[in-house]
Amino acid sequence: MEFTSEIITVGQLNEAISSLFNSTFDTVWVRGEISNFKSYPSGHWYFKLKDADSQINAVMFKGKNFSVNFSPRDGDQVEVAAQLGFYAARGDVQLTIQQMRKAGAGALYEAFMKLKAKLEAVGLFDPSHKKDIPIYPRAIGIVTSTQAAALKDVLSTLARRASHIPVIIYPSSVQGAEAAPGMIKALAQAQNDEAVDVILLVRGGGSIEDLWSFNDEQLAYAIAQCSIPIISGVGHETDFTIADFVADLRAPTPTAAAELATPDRLELLRNVQAYAQMMNRILRLKIEREAQKLDQFSLRMQHAIPNPTQMKQKQSQLQDRLARAWQEKLRYLRQQHEHHFLQLETLNPQRTLERGYSLILKDHQALRDTKELLPKTSYTVAMAKGTATIQLESVNIDPES
Repeated sequence: MEFTSEIITVGQLNEAISSLFNSTFDTVWVRGEISNFKSYPSGHWYFKLKDADSQINAVMFKGKNFSVNFSPRDGDQVEVAAQLGFYAARGDVQLTIQQMRKAGAGALYEAFMKLKAKLEAVGLFDPSHKKDIPIYPRAIGIVTSTQAAALKDVLSTLARRASHIPVIIYPSSVQGAEAAPGMIKALAQAQNDEAVDVILLVRGGGSIEDLWSFNDEQLAYAIAQCSIPIISGVGHETDFTIADFVADLRAPTPTAAAELATPDRLELLRNVQAYAQMMNRILRLKIEREAQKLDQFSLRMQHAIPNPTQMKQKQSQLQDRLARAWQEKLRYLRQQHEHHFLQLETLNPQRTLERGYSLILKDHQALRDTKELLPKTSYTVAMAKGTATIQLESVNIDPES
């Protein structure tokens, strides 16, 4: 028997199969369970995607897996967008993955996009509705869980940048079914108290499921209708929620939210010093210009006709008037200079303590009502020279207080 077909190598056959795969299959979404997951030093991921009936090799290269917001493990149920290909060198069919998400996240993302479009259509994201964030807030409110890791970072940042500004925590769960109603209630409480000028709505990062309470429609309306400006700091820089779009200002992280809400004391001091230097320069230049005018006037006086005695008297009077005017101007500028420094000093809570006042603190919050004092309870007393922990044995409240 004689064969007339062209004989090709294995490599040529596999290349032909690879070309056929690439030209036939578009990107597909596939759901399955991760198995034999391996992350190589190159940053590439290799694993198998399987279900009860089959399995297929998969690869996700470093440039693509950088956007995955969780660490894949064997047994994870995932959904991937991939191109079906043929690895000619080994003769293997494999998925080259472009996107990966946990199974079920696709439905959540679709719900997120649907709600986002709905709220955007009714104007909840309109920049014209955003309230200005106060530069020098009287007090700062925080809506978050008291167990949240983000709270410690926020409080530390506020203490470092503006320790003189009081902080009030309005606790609420930030994950789970009760989170959205809890945050709505906390925002209402802050408005009823009328004690803060800006609110930080914060929590740390997580998956789309962890942050889902911040995509609640009723919470979105509560944020939009809040009379107090709100800064959202939810998750990491790449995380976005409906709350971020509705808030008056979105911060990439909880710590950044604290920074956006506070003035920097050191920066304020530098501004005052710069202002004082500018005033001194302006005053010096003004005096020099007036001195030149006086010299020119004196020169004209020397060439003027008659009555030199009268002209000298006039010159003396003008010099006296100029001296008095500039003494008054100097006094005014010095008063302004001292006023700005006194304002800065007034902001320092240490000065209040040094005048003999003390602060009674409970859970880092200053107590303002005798009803908050409870027997058999520990409190922190802040004084001019240090703090102390005390425990009240009994509490007698003056009925007239």
